[in-house]
Amino acid sequence: MKNIALGALVVVALVATVQAQVKPPKLLIHAIQCVAAKKFLSSSKVPKLTFGYLLDEGSYPGRKVVYVVEYTTPSRSNGQVYAVFVTEHRGRQVFNVQNNAKFVLSKDEPNGVSFVTPPLGGIWTHEHLSLAIREIEKQPRFVISARDLSSISESITCEAYTDSE
Repeated sequence: MKNIALGALVVVALVATVQAQVKPPKLLIHAIQCVAAKKFLSSSKVPKLTFGYLLDEGSYPGRKVVYVVEYTTPSRSNGQVYAVFVTEHRGRQVFNVQNNAKFVLSKDEPNGVSFVTPPLGGIWTHEHLSLAIREIEKQPRFVISARDLSSISESITCEAYTDSE
């Protein structure tokens, strides 16, 4: 019995190690680099940050949006969510940060998410961000070094709703 329990523990540890070593997709890295470049990241002083993401190609016809969650606690119960639109312009990917909000997971809310700092927009936007956060909760998370976010890839352009025209 002890051997079975020990074997199960080893398997769980190996799976956790392999999952933690999965490289984050470039789409996520580029989106986070732009979030950082536009000074939206909430945890800029820690050496490693934890993220999750969801690619949505259906909510905005003809447009692609990456929802990024930056977890601010190890329990993943709260954090920041960002809506980053991705387009192409002159052969470069453009990452445009169009929304951000602080959230906490809450069983008291209909969508399971309560916004501490609400996002821009109305009910539709709030619902989409809430649903994205809930979906991201089911996805793998990625631990990324703050060093990897300090410079922007030369193949992308970063924009945000806070940019002056």
